[in-house]
Amino acid sequence: MPKNVNVTMDDLLAGSELKQLEAGDVIEGTISSVRKHQVWIDLGPRGVGVVMRREVGHGQSLEEGHPVTVSVIDPEMDEGYALLSMRRAAKDRGWDELQRVFEASEIIEIVAYDANRGGLLVELEGIRGFLPVSQLAAGHYPRVSGADKDEILQKLNALTNKPIRVRILDVSRKDNKLIFSEKEAVKDDMQARFSELKVGDEVEGIVTGVIDFGAFVNVDGIEGLIHISEISWERVENPRDYVKVGETVKTKIIAIDKDRLSLSLKQMTEDPWLKEVKAFKKGEKVEGKVTRITPFGAFVQLSPSVEALVHVSEMGDDESIDPEKIFQLNEKKSFKVLDIDTDARKISLSLKGTK
Repeated sequence: MPKNVNVTMDDLLAGSELKQLEAGDVIEGTISSVRKHQVWIDLGPRGVGVVMRREVGHGQSLEEGHPVTVSVIDPEMDEGYALLSMRRAAKDRGWDELQRVFEASEIIEIVAYDANRGGLLVELEGIRGFLPVSQLAAGHYPRVSGADKDEILQKLNALTNKPIRVRILDVSRKDNKLIFSEKEAVKDDMQARFSELKVGDEVEGIVTGVIDFGAFVNVDGIEGLIHISEISWERVENPRDYVKVGETVKTKIIAIDKDRLSLSLKQMTEDPWLKEVKAFKKGEKVEGKVTRITPFGAFVQLSPSVEALVHVSEMGDDESIDPEKIFQLNEKKSFKVLDIDTDARKISLSLKGTK
């Protein structure tokens, strides 16, 4: 009979090709038991391990008998089992996959699980990332009045739990950074659409935001801006009196910038100034209403669309004359037409010699 020999697990492992567990190893196992705070993993000849609930990971299946990939945190606890992590294993594999997607410039689909005022929070391949507001495409960008942060957050929350096509803008395992961009995902498509557009084209879009200096319009995914000066032939004080969010508008392209269209709403109709100005002739006397008074002169409304300027030098012979002492707002007076510049849409008036 051979003598009894005390054989340890270390001896068995040393005499076999089975490598001992080390911290950081990523290995395969099978779920053997699911408990309230722990998930037990059968590692085969390497023994058993435990995954604490906080290390399970987002959306991980926990069915008994289900194969899983785990990362070794501690190869041997005092109790003899290994401390494992599913979340870390997913991250280890996830970083490699995300780096590959980034280098290939692939377009992928993400779903945000939450939002803050800066953008959307995303988890992909077990790794948390961020889609900044500035990287949202025109159709999703939250155009709001002023800097209403609550309204911005409300619009961003509406984008959570919905698929969004993106490219990875930046990925760094070292810095634990993962940034997505919807703009980059639609860039190629946008360039193709831009190539089909030209100045003078009439396009239809949906108003996505109205601000103090104009209105933003989504033209088939391309962002356009109607500046306040291009909203109406009338003097516009508040763009919100003319366009509303969600309204469909027909506009004319007046400029094509790098990634935005400059649009005009007023140029979809004939300029009433050109029609009304025909009623006035150089040298004749006209009556108008004072609408604005400035240090250099006063503006006078001659007709609904025609406004003219009385320069301070045409108010009298006194060089120190004060327009505010000559005119009152909404006052009606008679003037002489000095000049009509149709190209510049300007009429000059004089108060001299009208009495």
